[in-house]
This record gives sequence, structure tokens and C-alpha cells, in this order.
Amino acid sequence: MIKMKKNGCFACILFFTGSLFAATSDYKLVWADEFSRNGAPDPENWTFEHGHVRNHEAQWYQPENAFCTNGLLVIEGRRERVPNTNFLPNSKHWATKWKFAKYTSSCLITKGLHSWKYGRFEMRAKIDVRAGLWPAFWTLGVEGEWPDNGEVDIMEYYRGSLLANAFWGSGKRFQPRKNAAKKPLTELDDPDWADHFHIWRMDWNKDSIKLYVDDLLLNEIDLELTYNPPGHPIENPFRQPHYLLVNLAIGGSAGGDPAETDFPARYEIDYVRVYQK
Repeated sequence: MIKMKKNGCFACILFFTGSLFAATSDYKLVWADEFSRNGAPDPENWTFEHGHVRNHEAQWYQPENAFCTNGLLVIEGRRERVPNTNFLPNSKHWATKWKFAKYTSSCLITKGLHSWKYGRFEMRAKIDVRAGLWPAFWTLGVEGEWPDNGEVDIMEYYRGSLLANAFWGSGKRFQPRKNAAKKPLTELDDPDWADHFHIWRMDWNKDSIKLYVDDLLLNEIDLELTYNPPGHPIENPFRQPHYLLVNLAIGGSAGGDPAETDFPARYEIDYVRVYQK
């Protein structure tokens, strides 16, 4: 049995509603991390990305920026100078041309440990929506090169908007086809929205992917429209297992300028759960 949170009445409500949901929808909890122990994240659930990874992002990924405390996983973005161990003199590549990185953060992944084909994927979290921050909760297919392996952004935030996206192959390397949706925070009619925890959810079956925040449908992707080009060994990347990623990126190609943002920044995750039928 998965141990639930110890937040008083909320824990009772959460457990009851979760159990009621599972009973009425035929979903069963198959995996979860409730982040109940203090210290480093559970190595049986998560590994880490390292260094500069993607999207011209400013942060250096390292495990030290992720820790569990008071029943939460905290991913902390920091403004600090750290050596770029991949530095190459005279390099023009964004990931290797700088001798030092100016920011650090963490990206946790279940790759090689846990992956799932279809189900309900859910996260309860509070995100920092200040300038230059780019938190995400997403999946990648286990086989193939991006974007042919498929990507689903269950939660992505930058520059004032939530995003709910899917990417797959176009036939040109690193150039995806996509189904993307954007929801400005101003349309949520809550000036204190960022001060609270919210629940992001993906419902995924062989026919479709539906992406929600707090039961509000943000995007629905028809999987009859997400095939890779004819002859590709991965016919449809959303009909293979995917693994999870949770990360806090800083700056980069979409995140905006973090120069005027005070650090540290915190992405706080209450739980991540996977249900299947």
C-alpha cells in the first residue's frame, strides 16, 4: 500500500477521493512517490540528468539541488557559479563554450527504472512563476531519438502561461510535429494562483491523450494524428512505454530572462502517481 500524506484532514480527503476515483473508474495505483522520507530522492524511483542538456538552458543540472523535506520533493534553482566539466576551448556549441555555468538545478527521471504504456499520470505541485523559470512534468518514449520517440508535456510553464503539448517525428531530424496548447495564468481568474498547490493530470489510452490542470482540460491529442512518417520503426510514439521527467529549467530558448529574479527558486512536488486499468 502507498503511504499517503500526513496533512490532517486533507490527507483523509485525498485518500478517500483517490480511492473513490480508482473504484469508479477501474484505475488502480501502480506506482507512486509520496516523498515521505527526508533527504535525497529515492534512487529506486529516480535518476538524474547532468550538466547542460537541452534548449540552451542556463542551469547546470546536478543531483544536489533536489531533496525531500516535510513530505515534499523540492527542486531548487540557484544562482551560483559552477565549473562546466564539458568545457571545450574555442567551442561554439552552447553546452561546451562556457567555462562556468551561472545557475544550477535538477532534473529527475525514471528512465531505466520505471516506464508505463497508457494510464493516468498525476502530480500535485506548486510552481514558481517568476521570470526566467521553466518548471515541467513530462514524458518521453523509451525507444527512439527525439522527437520520433514522442514527448508529452503534462505540465510546462514559462512566460506567464501553462502549456500542454505533444511532439512527434516529422521526418526531419530534431524537427517535430506538434499539438500544443497554451493557457495564460491570467485566464484562471485567481491572482493568488501561484501561491497554491495544483494537480496536473494526463489520461492516456490507445486513442487519445488528455491533459488537465485541476480538472480543467487544457489539451486533447488524437493519437490517430500522431504517426511518425511512413516506414519509421516507431510507427506511433504514443503507443510505446514512456518514462517520467520532473525538472526546473532556467532561461534557455523559452524560459525567459532570469537576471532580475531573486534566487533560490523552488518547485515543490507533493506527489507523483501512476494509475492503470
